[in-house]
Amino acid sequence: MNLLPRRAGILSAALTLVIASIVAGAGAAQDGKTVTSKSSAGNLEVETVASGLENPWGLAFLPDGRMLVTERPGRLRIISRSGTVSAPVANVPPVFANGQGGLLDIALAPDFADSRMVYFSYAEPREGAAGTSVARGKLMEEAGNAWLDGVQVIFRQQPASGGSNHFGSRLVFARDGSLFITLGDRYSLREKAQDLSTHIGKIVRIWPDGTVPDDNPFAKANGPRPEIWSYGHRNVQGAALDPVTGRLWTVEHGARGGDELNHPEAGRNYGWPVITYGRDYTGLAIGEGTAKPGMEQPVKYWDPSISPSSLAFYTGELFPAWKGDLFVGALSGSRLVRLRLDGDKQRVTEEEDLLEDLGERIRDVVPGPDGALWLLTDDPGAGRVLRVAPAG
Repeated sequence: MNLLPRRAGILSAALTLVIASIVAGAGAAQDGKTVTSKSSAGNLEVETVASGLENPWGLAFLPDGRMLVTERPGRLRIISRSGTVSAPVANVPPVFANGQGGLLDIALAPDFADSRMVYFSYAEPREGAAGTSVARGKLMEEAGNAWLDGVQVIFRQQPASGGSNHFGSRLVFARDGSLFITLGDRYSLREKAQDLSTHIGKIVRIWPDGTVPDDNPFAKANGPRPEIWSYGHRNVQGAALDPVTGRLWTVEHGARGGDELNHPEAGRNYGWPVITYGRDYTGLAIGEGTAKPGMEQPVKYWDPSISPSSLAFYTGELFPAWKGDLFVGALSGSRLVRLRLDGDKQRVTEEEDLLEDLGERIRDVVPGPDGALWLLTDDPGAGRVLRVAPAG
């Protein structure tokens, strides 16, 4: 009797078990649509809800559980809970889809159930240059078609400039109905982050119709742009409102190191490019060091950089151990980062890296109405919508 085939089969089966054991030990197992990943709250089930998106950037939930998702090349999609991706929503204005530019964030008006108004930020082409702009329009749907009606630009970053980097930008509605817009320094204009006559490297605050709140810090000053809320920022791509205090929190990209977590306050200077914990891509120092009187220190900084792309407070019920924690999407870090703040919310007391085994750039993180964490992965042609929930 020839025992070689049988022995080969036994060895092959044993090898398969060993490999499966190694994969499970690494904390990830995949069946094609779901991935199981380890965390301090137990195993996480990561479900692919939709795929095949081109650089998805921003996600907002509609009241019926569907999602609005932007694709950076300039398309707005409606995605059902089951993952059906709509044709592009019509009447999105032309975008500067180059480098980091394109269609960016999306947010529903606080009164969306009545008004149907949506707000979106984008890199707007302007006479050979580009700048971050914000527009709004009424979402209309009929017979399977969707479009934006009455699109109106309510804010334009000034000045526009050449180049294709550092547009920001996240949109966050405050409790009083005003709108925070985060803006980048456009990379080549970083010195203007300290110049109050521009919107470069600023966070601005406006009313939904584009007018300026009277209580903005520079609303009555001569010279500064009245929309400015805070300044000295590099490229803020994550922003969220604290559900308890109503305070704005942000994360922004540093250069080589120096990514920051901040809670920007009215009229404060956050230092860029005078102070930073990062270095230039050449390896040379930037500015005057890491601290200077009159300039704010970050709540936390990362070195090396993780390229923080998004920010959210968790308020759901599926992860009770994480309630009130911050979640940060990371691009170069290819992970989701959980942060816990102390009782006074002045410092980070706990940090956990999640979903590193996915190996994907996380572009957006949004707590869903179902209590899960919903993510966008940033990929030129295979971007995904992911739902993260407790396994089992």
